[in-house]
Amino acid sequence: MKNLLLASLALLISCRQQNDLDKVNIERNFVEVSQIDTSIKPGNNFFMYVNGIWYDTAKIADDQSGVGSYSFLNIPQKQLLENILEEVSATENPTGSIEQKMGDFYASGMDTEAINKRGFEPIKPTLEEIQSINDLSALMNFVTDEIKSNNESIIGLGISPDAENSRINIAHFSQTGLGLPDRDYYFKTDSSTLAIQQAYLDYLATLFELTGTEETLAKKDAGSVYAIEKKLAESHKTRIERRIVKENYHKLAVAELAQKQPNIGWSSILDQLGLDADSVDVRQPAYYEALNKMLTSVPLSDWKTYVKAHTLSSYAEVLSKPFEDASFAYNKVISGQSTQLSRAQQMVQKVDRQLGYALGQLYVKRYFNEDAKKRVLDLVNNLQKAFESRINKLDWMSDSTKTQAKEKLYAITKKIGYPDEWREYDVKIDKTKYFENVLALRQDQSRYQLDKFGKAPNKLEWGTTPSTVTAYYNPSLNEIVFPAGILQYPYFDLYADDAINYGGIGMVIGHELTHAFDDQGAQYDKDGNVKNWWTEADYEKFKGKTQQLIDRYDTYTVLDSVHVKGAMTIGENTADNGALYIAYEAFKLTEQGQDTTRIDGFTPDQRFCLSIARIWRVKTRDEFLRTYVNTNSHSPAIWRVNGPLMNFDPFYTAFNIQPGDVNYKSEEERIKIW
Repeated sequence: MKNLLLASLALLISCRQQNDLDKVNIERNFVEVSQIDTSIKPGNNFFMYVNGIWYDTAKIADDQSGVGSYSFLNIPQKQLLENILEEVSATENPTGSIEQKMGDFYASGMDTEAINKRGFEPIKPTLEEIQSINDLSALMNFVTDEIKSNNESIIGLGISPDAENSRINIAHFSQTGLGLPDRDYYFKTDSSTLAIQQAYLDYLATLFELTGTEETLAKKDAGSVYAIEKKLAESHKTRIERRIVKENYHKLAVAELAQKQPNIGWSSILDQLGLDADSVDVRQPAYYEALNKMLTSVPLSDWKTYVKAHTLSSYAEVLSKPFEDASFAYNKVISGQSTQLSRAQQMVQKVDRQLGYALGQLYVKRYFNEDAKKRVLDLVNNLQKAFESRINKLDWMSDSTKTQAKEKLYAITKKIGYPDEWREYDVKIDKTKYFENVLALRQDQSRYQLDKFGKAPNKLEWGTTPSTVTAYYNPSLNEIVFPAGILQYPYFDLYADDAINYGGIGMVIGHELTHAFDDQGAQYDKDGNVKNWWTEADYEKFKGKTQQLIDRYDTYTVLDSVHVKGAMTIGENTADNGALYIAYEAFKLTEQGQDTTRIDGFTPDQRFCLSIARIWRVKTRDEFLRTYVNTNSHSPAIWRVNGPLMNFDPFYTAFNIQPGDVNYKSEEERIKIW
């Protein structure tokens, strides 16, 4: 009877939530006129013209690093997921069902009394194993064995398509081994970076102290770990260097690697992981060359301290409260958060991370409107046609390259809403054993990835969970993906006029389509292979145009003096700029696009531009923004609006942008690629 009542209550809540969502959709004003700051000229700062009043009054929650759209739209999404998990965890579900696995995993993590009582007892066997390491071979065996628990330290392994033969998955080895956000953080000496370095050293020392090391020795050990990481960082390629696809693909014979880098033990690593490979892709060879030397030049005792630190850090958030607090104390210096998320929200993140496709099934059933999938597919098809039209009209590309580009454009696979085939999780979840559940799920994830080796890529697989507010293009599979999470306002709404939807999700669709032709995507053919399909002259012209964007974005700043990295963000900036024209051209094919009727006092073209500014409405903490500019391949939100609009002719007409306006560019200065 109890279960029946709970089920009935869940159904009632679900129906009420759907009714509420429908009501909001029908009544929403898609242009928030009251939020527009008319004291700001559109040509001076369109981002603030549209979002300024909101920006000046929006409050960032203490447990968040920002608020608004894009990734921060995941904050309310997580509340919806919490509603689901609270219900399934309070219900008796059939053993082995996704509801049982999710509900019991969530419940096990909510039992903080039991977790805190165990302290670091769950990880003691692993620490004892580290302590027993007595030679280099044993060290590498431990490092490799931890990969089976999805816990990497000095070996970065991934299984994905071969860049030159996308029909088969191979092993890729990448640079890794660092604890700071990026290799540059070990060498910069500005005050904010020094604060992050110190916070990291304090974090490492705290982890050692919490597992029984005396304070003075704990600080010394933290310094030893940091020294190893800094030395490894010297061999790392920068984020900009990693954008050059061909320079990060090196398919090498295992026998050759074993001979040149004997300390790593390549053959043993592959055997231990069950990978029968005679060659592998070493994406950043300099890292593994440095690692091979360091494995003997750095004392074994220091390496043991290093793997202990990385093991503790990997599990800190799933141990008792002192470990969790230590992890947060470090991360808040990077994010700017002042308080931790509630325990429920922490567990939502963990369930979404480790059982995300199971949780996604319930999210889709409860919150996703199937009509959205059909409507967005129509938009994608319309944007493809608009993109083809723009390719045909390019004055810098030859006909032969245009033919290749259009073949690739129409070969793109479209994934919308949720997977056609749901991933299964081969694990047993115990409601009373949180740490063991985490470990079992990590091991399942590792098995899932390793099992791909030597097989054809699963083209039904998704790289993001359905509830996540995101979208992506995958060059190896030549596919674009739009999960259910992003198919909501302000990106998309079934009740919105075309100007809003084409300026919203249309912009996102155009962005992902353009990624197939950005500085990286342009190096892949329609089948996902790294292969040149350009004439030499066309590719040189393309590189010249992307360099113009790099130079332009290098001049943009946030926080007064922190410059956007044009070369690091060139892929996203190319996609943003191309998306504007592609989405607009598709919009102009619609009835509203060909009309001039005003809604809320704005013309269709104005509403299109307003929607673009609205989807990037974001406010962040300074600490987060500084880290973002240093590590993220996207430009900050303000420049995702103002930057592309400077190059967008219809914007000048729609809002009467004139010489003298801050963001005015003459026609000759407006950069256009796609």
